[in-house]
Amino acid sequence: MEIKLLGGTTKEELEKRIQKVASAGKLSRFPGNVFEVLEATNDYESNLKIIKRIIKMGHKSIIEHDYLVFAICDVTPIIEQIIIGTRLASFTIKSRREVDFRTAGFFIPEFRNKSGKIHEKNDELKKKYTENMQNLFNVYGDIHDMGVPAEDARFILPYSYHSNIIMGLDARQLERMIASFTKGNLSKFQEVKEFGNKLYEIAESYVPYLIPGLNKLDENLNNPFDYLDKNVKKPDIKILEDVKMISYTENADNIVLLSSIMYHYQCSKEQAKEILKSLEEKDSDARRKLMQIILHKEERRELEQVNFTFQIPISLSILTHLTRHRMHALLVPEFIPMWDLNNYVIPATIKANKDLEKLYIENINKNIEVYKEFKETVFEEDLVYFYIGAQMLNVVTAMNARTLQWICRMRCCNKAQWQIRNVAKSMASQVKEIAPLIGEGLGATCITDKFCGEGRESCGLIEKILEAEK
Repeated sequence: MEIKLLGGTTKEELEKRIQKVASAGKLSRFPGNVFEVLEATNDYESNLKIIKRIIKMGHKSIIEHDYLVFAICDVTPIIEQIIIGTRLASFTIKSRREVDFRTAGFFIPEFRNKSGKIHEKNDELKKKYTENMQNLFNVYGDIHDMGVPAEDARFILPYSYHSNIIMGLDARQLERMIASFTKGNLSKFQEVKEFGNKLYEIAESYVPYLIPGLNKLDENLNNPFDYLDKNVKKPDIKILEDVKMISYTENADNIVLLSSIMYHYQCSKEQAKEILKSLEEKDSDARRKLMQIILHKEERRELEQVNFTFQIPISLSILTHLTRHRMHALLVPEFIPMWDLNNYVIPATIKANKDLEKLYIENINKNIEVYKEFKETVFEEDLVYFYIGAQMLNVVTAMNARTLQWICRMRCCNKAQWQIRNVAKSMASQVKEIAPLIGEGLGATCITDKFCGEGRESCGLIEKILEAEK
């Protein structure tokens, strides 16, 4: 694992970064305009003292002006999934759809026993673990060489493989990340704690105002689900067959239309109803026309007035395709306690070849057998690397109609990965049943906007649609 801060590390750059934050802290309480405050805030040590004093008072918004970009090399998808959950950060990740990962390498933990101490058979366990992981990588390569595209072959990759990331976030998010990774429940994962410690070391040198607060934090390893787990018998994990809408805003179409009239004319709901009624009397298609305007305007705040909640079956390989859409309330199960490894998906390209399907299933079962052997004596947090990309889980998310429209624009496209495309189409279909006017705006842009942004990589559907309209 290697982490490097990109930029902002020279003496001059560091002083300018600190000056920005200190100026933000002084702006609200010191005389002069913003440029005069900036000019007066020119002493590094004084600026550091100002920042530390202000954030000690709890006013941490000023450190959001300090933006940092990190290059992250050779971390596993365990780290990847956790940091992508930091919704106010940005990420670019090496694609498993486009890149052959057979030589990516993988993480080997120092195995601990049930009490969290180094296992007395650590070397023996590491040898067996390494053989198992290498076997899964070999099978991945064999499947890929036999014609299965990388985006489907990756489903058998274990969650120990190395990923590479460029991550950007402000100092406030960095502080939260370091605190969570080094002091919170996530620190039980040795790789996560190592990641947090490396970020802390970088912060010591280049984000020094964070250190006093981080040093005062106590460990918080409490399980927030203790009450639930002590009072409820854990049910068997059953993966849904399809996306299920579990709640929604009643009369969503109507609420969106009325909200548009209410804010435009600054009128009451009752007045908005009368206006909409009079509009319909003049034009029988008025509701649809008004909704189409809302669906295609630059600002679509009206769509944010209604919400839909879904439970979604999805694989670990494809979870990031959903997680990276930040503006929805996604609930992903914790990696611990371990899920049922027998819940996995088989891509159609593998099912189509019986020999490949047999190879795929046999080696998934081998992985499960090794996992079962390890789980008898090994610390549970060290077992997460036995998850594979094909592992299925149920997630819950709530989103407003604007976010849903954006997700559908991206994920209903024929170029989208097949599993997330099926998820997006299912969500769109279910919303269309209860909000048909909003539903008309849910889909790939070639369908909803007669536009394709894929350029020369377009699937060609847009040409057929435009030709048919002629």
